[in-house]
Amino acid sequence: MVFGTKESTQKRYNPALAMAETTMGALPKTIQIEEANWRDFNAVRQLEQRCFDKDAWPWWDMLSVLTLPNIVRLKATLGTEIVGFVMGDVRPEQRRAWVSTICVDPDFRRQGIGDRLLDEVEGRVNVPRMRLSVRKSNENAIALYERRGYQPVGQWPRYYRGGEDALIMEKALT
Repeated sequence: MVFGTKESTQKRYNPALAMAETTMGALPKTIQIEEANWRDFNAVRQLEQRCFDKDAWPWWDMLSVLTLPNIVRLKATLGTEIVGFVMGDVRPEQRRAWVSTICVDPDFRRQGIGDRLLDEVEGRVNVPRMRLSVRKSNENAIALYERRGYQPVGQWPRYYRGGEDALIMEKALT
């Protein structure tokens, strides 16, 4: 490390330390929820790949959702680093919206970031219902969604790569 450079003055976020400094499950004060746009493409794409590997959105689709209308796009940031992302696809004619993707960097999970992203997207869609899909084997995500009031309403057979079914969950928004 060279002293006096930008590298020497920046501290890497320590999730364990942040958890010790906050109450259990509380969002660290340095995390901000902001609107995302096409300028965030590279960071959001890398985050998707890190979180979902083979299920990450193709680059063209990701660029589209960062620019199309009727999409709520939010990022969780720590300084200039994007550590979470959610996209809500609003479908007013169906009177619902879909959480088309939500991801939190594995190094930042279990700190309330996913809850905060869901709070924000649910509060901005202006429709009475919200749906999402999740791998049936993703027990941690399913537990989060159930805790937040989502209930299973169906499934899509062989939806994910490798042939795994998607569980469809829905929540009534108040």
